[in-house]
Amino acid sequence: MPLTKTGELITGAAAAHTAVAAFNIITLEHAEAVVAGAESVDAPVVLQVSENAVKFHNGDLLPFARAATAAAERATVPVALHLDHIQSDDLLRRAADAGFSSVMYDASRLPYAENLAATRAAVDWAHARGLWIEAELGQVGGKNGLPPLDAHAPGARTDPDEARAFVADSGVDALAVAIGSAHAMTTRTATLDHTLLKRLSGALDVPLVLHGSSGVPDDELRAAVTGGIAKVNIGTALNIALTGAIRDFLTARPEAVDPRTYLAAGRTAMTQTVARLIGVLATPST
Repeated sequence: MPLTKTGELITGAAAAHTAVAAFNIITLEHAEAVVAGAESVDAPVVLQVSENAVKFHNGDLLPFARAATAAAERATVPVALHLDHIQSDDLLRRAADAGFSSVMYDASRLPYAENLAATRAAVDWAHARGLWIEAELGQVGGKNGLPPLDAHAPGARTDPDEARAFVADSGVDALAVAIGSAHAMTTRTATLDHTLLKRLSGALDVPLVLHGSSGVPDDELRAAVTGGIAKVNIGTALNIALTGAIRDFLTARPEAVDPRTYLAAGRTAMTQTVARLIGVLATPST
């Protein structure tokens, strides 16, 4: 089916008090696994390509975007294409022509006033071209090899009053909030601040996004959806599944040289991870 718009999926989920899973993809096998996993549980999904993934593909957005689009258009469930954690204005300006309906423009590393100014400029440019824009306030941490911030460090968590002003002044369509998760976690030990999430949900009228969800246990994910999270970003969990399956395959078959054999094992493992995590998000918190 044709590509679905990210904004339609996420605003619909927010209105229904549910969440859409958004998976970061790096290779074609990632894209195929995400689509297959979503189809297996008959759920919509978002394929996300980060700025780091674009750098991995030699800075060329179009080849991988076209491959992801082809995978999405062959899906039997709604699939949207999202450009994630974009700091480059040049990359932002390539989004629409590459098939993306949404961008997470990330100026959260900057002081508040600079974050707001940069995000406002990005929103103005993007909205004029029909792009849906997500931003981040507070700092989730863990990107680009950096450790997560101290949970109690000033500015680490998203302040509800500041968030209300930021959303109103920037015009963003969704906000990624810092409530205790961190990017690139390989253990599922994060504890979310559900009291803060409740305050943020009450203060804002745009969908809320949870980044760094691979490190969040199932019960915490369910509670986050119940508390108002409408988009759940997942990346490292897929890489753990892919790498683990390939490692096991090559350990058992050290003579193997055909990448199709071990990449197939990795793709299957990612498909299973996608289906399981979408199921977690669909199960109400008790």
